[in-house]
Amino acid sequence: MEQLAQHIESLIFTTDHAVNLEEIGSVLEEAFGIRFADTDMLQAIAGLQARYQAADYAFEIVEIGGGYQFLTKGAFHNTVGVFLQQTTRKRLSRSALETLSIIAYRQPVTKSELEKIRGVSCDYAMQKLLEKELVIIVGRSEGPGHPLLYATSEKFMDYFGLKSIDELPRPKEFTDPTNSIGELDSIDEEDAPQLALANKPEEEE
Repeated sequence: MEQLAQHIESLIFTTDHAVNLEEIGSVLEEAFGIRFADTDMLQAIAGLQARYQAADYAFEIVEIGGGYQFLTKGAFHNTVGVFLQQTTRKRLSRSALETLSIIAYRQPVTKSELEKIRGVSCDYAMQKLLEKELVIIVGRSEGPGHPLLYATSEKFMDYFGLKSIDELPRPKEFTDPTNSIGELDSIDEEDAPQLALANKPEEEE
């Protein structure tokens, strides 16, 4: 099919989240009545990625969170970060950031487990993280009362530029100052990737 790459490019450009190969194939099949082979779609995507590597573009197509998304290139993160700081008033509190870091490393986890680690109530922090869709409910524990289980969302992956949860920095890396980006008190919810995760869950028990 002619212009397969352009049709895929339009889908990646239009969505506000990483779009995966299955979603791309489903849309193209419904739009054109043709089921495209994964190899053909991957080849088209690879061509697009190569094109946007040119210095003429400030953005690129990145494989992230199991899909593909347009993201600003690293050389321009500071400019975008300043813009986001100037245009957003909503912030992640230290409490919310600490709670999010524990969920990221211990998921799936119950609220009672979170509160045991932090030593304080997590009700407000959890409410805010759920509202921002950084955390989702993934089921119930088999323990007494079958409490809800929480985990990080696809939006969390997008926010912090992760292809998979395995890309989170290891706890031992927190001792290296170069792995902490910015200060906790000035972290905006839209500032990605700025998850310093200064509190190591392993040390809070």
